[in-house]
Amino acid sequence: MKLYYSLIIVAIILVLSACDQNKTGSEKVMDNANDILDRRPGEKVRDAAEDVGDELKGAGKEIKETVKDATN
Repeated sequence: MKLYYSLIIVAIILVLSACDQNKTGSEKVMDNANDILDRRPGEKVRDAAEDVGDELKGAGKEIKETVKDATN
């Protein structure tokens, strides 16, 4: 079940990152400022998605290291 939720959150992150690509420089600066000041719409959801993304990156690194150690 956790895998299912993780996949949904990864999909949301990918969609949100695709939306950011169409923004101008000033919009990106404002988004960064709002992020720093925790004023973004849906801040808690975005923070949770960012945390899950960080955890997935960490898990990926651990898996990579485990496979590397197992093959040596």
